[in-house]
Amino acid sequence: MNPNWFAYLALFSWPLVSFVLYQRLPVARATLWSILAAYLLLPSATEVDLPMIPPMDKATIPNLSAFLICRFALGKRISLLPNIRWLRGLLLIYVTSPFITALLNADPIIAGPLQIKAMNSYDALSAAIRQSLFILPFLLGIAFVRDAKSHEDVLRILVVAALAYSLPMLFEVRMSPQLHRWFYGFFPHSFGQQKRGDGFRPVVFMEHGLLVAFFTMSALFAASTLAKLRKTVRGIGAGMVSFYLGVVLILCKSMASMIYALLLVGGSRIVSPAGQIKFARVLVMMVVVYPLCRATDWFPTNELVAMAAEVSELRAQSLRYRLDNEEILLHHARERGFFGWGSWGRNRVYDPNSGKDLSVTDGRWIIVMGEFGWVGYLAEFGLLALPVLRASKAIRMITDTRERRVFAAITSLLAISMFDLLPNASVSPWTWLLAGALLGRIEQLRLSARKQRVTPADSRHKIQTVQAA
Repeated sequence: MNPNWFAYLALFSWPLVSFVLYQRLPVARATLWSILAAYLLLPSATEVDLPMIPPMDKATIPNLSAFLICRFALGKRISLLPNIRWLRGLLLIYVTSPFITALLNADPIIAGPLQIKAMNSYDALSAAIRQSLFILPFLLGIAFVRDAKSHEDVLRILVVAALAYSLPMLFEVRMSPQLHRWFYGFFPHSFGQQKRGDGFRPVVFMEHGLLVAFFTMSALFAASTLAKLRKTVRGIGAGMVSFYLGVVLILCKSMASMIYALLLVGGSRIVSPAGQIKFARVLVMMVVVYPLCRATDWFPTNELVAMAAEVSELRAQSLRYRLDNEEILLHHARERGFFGWGSWGRNRVYDPNSGKDLSVTDGRWIIVMGEFGWVGYLAEFGLLALPVLRASKAIRMITDTRERRVFAAITSLLAISMFDLLPNASVSPWTWLLAGALLGRIEQLRLSARKQRVTPADSRHKIQTVQAA
C-alpha cells in the first residue's frame, strides 16, 4: 500500500486550497468547505510522520491549515478554552490525559515473539498534540459557525457536496471502486468488503464504503430539511434533490445508513423540532452508557443476535463476531480501566504464545476505551454529547419556526453521528465541526437571552434616575 507522488502533493497543497477558500468566502462557509472537501477528496490512509509531531494526514493537515489561516492570516480570535461550563474541564482532560496514560504504561508488552515498547514522555507529548489537532474543528465551529445563517449553510453545503460526489459514486457503483487507486496509487481498505451482491459499494476517496453511505445519508436528511423550508439547491427543488440522494443511498448498499435515513427523515415528518431533539438526547445517552452496559452484562447481546437471525443468518453471525470482539477488548481494557493501555497497539489482544493479534477494533468507543480508559472515553464522548444534551433548553429560545427546524436537523445529525461510533470508527473532522457549530449556536442563544433579561432592567433603572432628577 504505497501512495504515489500525487497523493502527497494533494495533502501538502491543501493549505493553499484552504487559503484560497478563506480569501473568496465568508469565514464560516470557508471553514465548512475546507474541512468537508478535505474529508471527501484527500487520500485516505496516507500520512507523513515527522519528528516530534503526530502523523500529518487528511485530518490533521486541513484542521491545522484552517486554524492557522483564521488565527494569523485573517486575525480572527479563537479561544482555546471557551468560557462554557463543563467544556473547559473536558477539553483539558481530553488533551492532558495521555500524559497520565503514558506514565501508567511504562512497561513493555511481550507476547511470544511480539514485543511492544513501553510508553514514554515522547509518546505522551505526541498523543497530546494529536488530540489537540483533532479538536481544532470543534473550536472553529464554536467560533465561526454559530449563527442561524451559518447553520443553514451547513445543510446546504452538505447537499451541494453530495450532489457533486454522487457522480464518481455512481461510476464506482457500476465499475467498482477504482478512483482512489487511479488517482492515489492504492486502495485504502479491503476491496472484498466493498462487494455487495452483484455490485459494489462506492468508496471514491474515503477509506470505506460505509463512510460514503453515511455521508450520503447525512446529505439526504439535510436536503429533506431544506425541502421543508421550500429551498432550492443550485436552482433545483430540494424535494427533487432528496429523491435523487435517496436513490444514491440505496445504491450505497449500507443497511445501517438506510435505517438512519428512515429514522431521521421519517421522524422529522411526524415529530416537532423539540421532539427530534428529545430523540437525539436519547440516542446520545445510549451511546454514553453503552460501555457501562457492556461491562456489566446489561446489554441484551443474545436477544439482538436472535433478532438479527430472523432477518439473515449471515447478519447474525457478523453481529455475534463483532460483539465477541468487543467483549475480548473490553475485558482487556478493564485491566487498566481508568487511563487505558496507550498507543502502539497496546490496547489490542494478542496470543501469549504466537503473538498473533486476536482482536478486531471496529467501534470508536472501544478504541478510545482501550487506549485512554474511562477518563479518555468520557472526555471525548462528553465533548461530542455536550451540545446535544444542551440543545433541548436552547431550542426554547428560538421563536422562528424555520430556524427551529434547522437547529433540530443539526442536532439530529450530530446525535446519529455519535450513535454510529458504536459499530464504526467513523469520527471525522466534520463530526467535530458539527459539534462545535451546535455548541457555538447554543452559547450565542444563551448570551442573547441574557442580554434581553438585563436590558429591560437597565432601561427601568435609567428612567427612574431621570424622574428622580
